[in-house]
Amino acid sequence: MADTSALYQEILLDHNRRPRNYGPLVGATCVERGVNPLCGDELTLWLRMDGDIITEAQFEGSGCAISRASASMMTGAVKGKTRAEAEVLVERFRGLVTGHGGAEELAESMGGLRVFAGVARLPQRVKCAVLAWHTLHSALAGGEKP
Repeated sequence: MADTSALYQEILLDHNRRPRNYGPLVGATCVERGVNPLCGDELTLWLRMDGDIITEAQFEGSGCAISRASASMMTGAVKGKTRAEAEVLVERFRGLVTGHGGAEELAESMGGLRVFAGVARLPQRVKCAVLAWHTLHSALAGGEKP
């Protein structure tokens, strides 16, 4: 298990150092800003929607390694998903990082996102991990148009 934990930590650090889908999205159809006032993490999320499908997702912001890695991995995970599929993923991710809703089974079904399962053991970091996901939820619920 220690080897797995080290691998997961390295994946998170890599996404923090070299975030994927980073920077403003030209042609975005939706933009939403998320802030965690408790720790100062903040991000802006841009989405390009084609009807009900997320065709592109990018973010920009600052924060801790967990926050940035979560945003990086989230933007990759939601591309190609419908609004409804993305909302299901938001709820499943929340369950994973809070240790609720059969977290072990969720971890097995979430592919690369399972690296965040350990956050459930660090309650003070849950808000860091879910910031991007809450921002996605707000964007899908009718975020600002650019």
